Amino acid sequence: MMPTPVILLKEGTDSFQSIPQLVSNISACQVIAEAVRTTLGPRGMDKLTVDCRGKATISNDGATILKLLDVVHPAAKTLVDILAVNKIKEIAETVKKANKVEQRKLLEKCAMTALSSKLISQQKAFFVKTVVDAVMMLDDLLQLKMIGIKKVQGGALEDSQLVAGVAFKKTFSYAGFEMQPKKYHNPKIALLNVELKLKAEKDNAEIRVHTVEDYQAIVDLEKIHHSGAKVVLSKLPTGDVATQYFADRDMFCAGRVPEEDLKRTMMACGGSIQISVNTLSADVLGRCQVFEETQIGGERYNFFYWLPQEGSLHDAIMIVRRTIKNDSVVAGGGAIEMELSKYLQDYSRTVPGKQQLLIGAYAKALEIIPHQLCDNAGFDATNILNKLRARHAQRGTWYGVDINNEDIADNFEAFVWEPAMVRINALTAASEATCLIVSVDETIKNPRSTVDAPPAAGCGRGHGRPH
Repeated sequence: MMPTPVILLKEGTDSFQSIPQLVSNISACQVIAEAVRTTLGPRGMDKLTVDCRGKATISNDGATILKLLDVVHPAAKTLVDILAVNKIKEIAETVKKANKVEQRKLLEKCAMTALSSKLISQQKAFFVKTVVDAVMMLDDLLQLKMIGIKKVQGGALEDSQLVAGVAFKKTFSYAGFEMQPKKYHNPKIALLNVELKLKAEKDNAEIRVHTVEDYQAIVDLEKIHHSGAKVVLSKLPTGDVATQYFADRDMFCAGRVPEEDLKRTMMACGGSIQISVNTLSADVLGRCQVFEETQIGGERYNFFYWLPQEGSLHDAIMIVRRTIKNDSVVAGGGAIEMELSKYLQDYSRTVPGKQQLLIGAYAKALEIIPHQLCDNAGFDATNILNKLRARHAQRGTWYGVDINNEDIADNFEAFVWEPAMVRINALTAASEATCLIVSVDETIKNPRSTVDAPPAAGCGRGHGRPH
């Protein structure tokens, strides 16, 4: 007598197992790799990505491209989400932080490497200085969110400027804003999450205020004025009445300020965001050296220049930031990958059994980076890699692909540098993702539920039914 099958999964559930599932997972990851491999290096190509809303994005940044991909396969989705280490730590060069001049030179070289493959590569000499200055303005915590990039149409790339403070586009203007001052020195700043717009304004109703007390009871604008604040920023609307009230008292206000800009202003200028005007005091107000509203291109921007004592650039900013936080660098252009490959191949010969094959395969995989750099530049990859293997066998630790001369070169001497932590994190993430994908031998995909569908009879793994 056949035993009654155990029902675990409902009808319609798909299940894929064993070797075919493993092959499917590996193939899905290879598709993801193919999507970004041609973007690698200074001669890498850009990708045009169009989302469901029709928004087009042109980028050769792997992280940006993967973020925009609508990945369906579960294994590939895992790879997108996760995205030899000891050897890197051994051979990485240490940066002397005590020497500020040397540190700055190194940071500029790292930023130069990061910008070489970007759309702004022709202006990288200009942007390198901007990037390094921006990161070195930060405090010891080096919080990336304190650096904002604002895009303004018109003008040349060299017209870009670094603001030692916070800048954001002028928000929605209410009646009376033209009477407000546009520049202050050492102003106090009130940061609010309070709606100063009168409810009656929303309904287009008439407002009759007979006494100052009645007016104060409605919006509490008098309390903001008495706090000593000259600049009032609110995440919520301010309205016409509040705008005119502040203008009459030589104050500036802006409503509907984006939360990100409001928080950056708080972090740069001090103070704290208040949810009630009743809590306003000198302790919760921020301060800056200069506030002004200025025309940039076709838009107006609000600038907050902070007190000195309080003191497609994203990739370069991250590179410089990591270099300051982690004072070790390695040569790029495939140099570190070739050195690790040589090291692991030598080590594999000392390991008995099948482990030798696994280590050798990992070492061979590392050569994909210089190989792809050559392919993207149109070089003979076989010839270049043979030269690199021979050179690294002669202890040419930092020799990598020379994009400019279609040859190999000491990339450390050529200032093609990267923070060691970037390569460590890349290898660690790649190894963890590989182990995770290979360890999956079954995928169970639940059916999409439908509102009108009647309850389905259970069915385990797509077969069998209860007797």
